[in-house]
Amino acid sequence: DDYDLMYVNLDNEIEGPVLGTEETVSCDCQREHTEWDKLFIMLENSQMKENMMLQAMDEILKVDLQTLKAELSQITTNLAGTFAATIEKVTSHIMSQVEQALVKNSDQAEEAKKLHESEQGKVLEHVLLLSHNVSSRLDQLESAWLRRSVFIYLTIFLIFSGCETAILFPMRSKKIFGSVHPTAGMTLHSFTACIWIKVTEALRKTIVFSYGTKLNPYEIQLYLSWESAVLVVGGDQHKLAVKNVVVPGKWIHLCGAWSSENGSASLWVKGELAATASDIADAHTVPDGGILQIGQEKNGCCVGGGFDEALAFSGKLTGFNMWDRVLSAKEIAAQSGEDACSIRGNIIGWGVTEVLPYGGAQYVS
Repeated sequence: DDYDLMYVNLDNEIEGPVLGTEETVSCDCQREHTEWDKLFIMLENSQMKENMMLQAMDEILKVDLQTLKAELSQITTNLAGTFAATIEKVTSHIMSQVEQALVKNSDQAEEAKKLHESEQGKVLEHVLLLSHNVSSRLDQLESAWLRRSVFIYLTIFLIFSGCETAILFPMRSKKIFGSVHPTAGMTLHSFTACIWIKVTEALRKTIVFSYGTKLNPYEIQLYLSWESAVLVVGGDQHKLAVKNVVVPGKWIHLCGAWSSENGSASLWVKGELAATASDIADAHTVPDGGILQIGQEKNGCCVGGGFDEALAFSGKLTGFNMWDRVLSAKEIAAQSGEDACSIRGNIIGWGVTEVLPYGGAQYVS
């Protein structure tokens, strides 16, 4: 079949065929929809429905979104409150724990401080005690060193300065001795004798000096017995000893004093009193006319009254002085001091009284 040409306007309306200019046929009856009309009507209806559905869907979504938003806001508010409460609770608990820990640490720190102060006090006390002990020890060492220095100085002084000379006994020998010729008589009721010695070796009896007569070879003696010094007056039964003073190879100053008034006797070492005794040959008088020797004794052991080699002195001696009285402690101390060799005895004065060496003994400077 032939179809008339139709046009679609912009409003989706179907226009009828273009009529000719001839004459128009009018009709009052309603025209039936064509297939195309129906199709377009259906399309319009479906589009409207779609628009309505979309609009309805949009409204529903908006309502749902608002509801969801409200619910989320409520949930957020609830969660925020719960979280804030939880945070506050946890924070409060943590702060409580921290405060407890700080208090505990503070107590421990205080105890530690007290303990530290106590220990520090003990340490300080110990340090002060050690300091005191060290100071005391240093004072003792200083004093000992000063004494040693003075002694060394005096030794050098005696040998090379004031006393100028000493007598050397190179070995023990019955031929080696020194003969002393006193300036004054030897009738004595008291005396003080001092001497510097440096013995090479001391045996059971090593004679420093000895004065005796034919009747009694042991009127006055000063001898060494190992590490001891012994003073004898009036016989071997009257003696005074001091122990642990003799050191071989070391200079030592010895003084012996005696008085017949009450038999008092004393021994002095390095200017200090070392031993005293009474009833030593009391009321005795030392007679004149005997022989005074250094380094030996004339004891009548041998034919002609010779010497005993075992009693001989070996080493050096100097500064031998004797007085007919008992010197004071101050005077005896001066004998071992700087002026030792400038003070001379009135019976024997070293450097003035004649002392003759024999058998190999010799003066040295």
